[in-house]
Amino acid sequence: MDSYPALVLNADFRPLSYFPLSLWSWQEAVKAVVSERVNVVSEYDRVIHSPSWRMRLPSVISLKEYIPAARRPAFTRFNVFLRDHFACQYCGHPFPAHDLTFDHVIPRSRGGRTTWANVVAACAPCNLRKGSHLPREAGMHLRRWPTEPTSFELQENGRSFPPNYLHQSWRDFLYWDSELEPF
Repeated sequence: MDSYPALVLNADFRPLSYFPLSLWSWQEAVKAVVSERVNVVSEYDRVIHSPSWRMRLPSVISLKEYIPAARRPAFTRFNVFLRDHFACQYCGHPFPAHDLTFDHVIPRSRGGRTTWANVVAACAPCNLRKGSHLPREAGMHLRRWPTEPTSFELQENGRSFPPNYLHQSWRDFLYWDSELEPF
């Protein structure tokens, strides 16, 4: 039963989030349907029931009330990596999130702050090589200078990273940058 998540759409029928993809467990989706907080857009073939009623599990639901996107995204490790497309900003190679680190362009030892404009994703070897130097002192160049992204930019970047599993009923609501293979 755990393999029946529901794609959660905002009231405008866009996913609340692309990365990570906005999914609720089937239990949360059923609670939201019963409490009339969502509309069922699509269903799985799987049926659940009690002695007095039965229902097909929802595969796509939309919120009845629109939730506006945050104007300014939170400064988090994950969001920095997402802004930087999960790639080291020095060597340009892509990495899984667990293999990336923060790098302060202007090192903290030199007064650099932990802000959107001073932190980039870096692989461990590049971060170690740069150390407490400025990039030019270490003979390194940034692929892209760090800036604060908008929530829209992070959502667009998230569309570049489709998850491993997409149910067929979700495809009409997701717009990925790459062609996806059917399951």
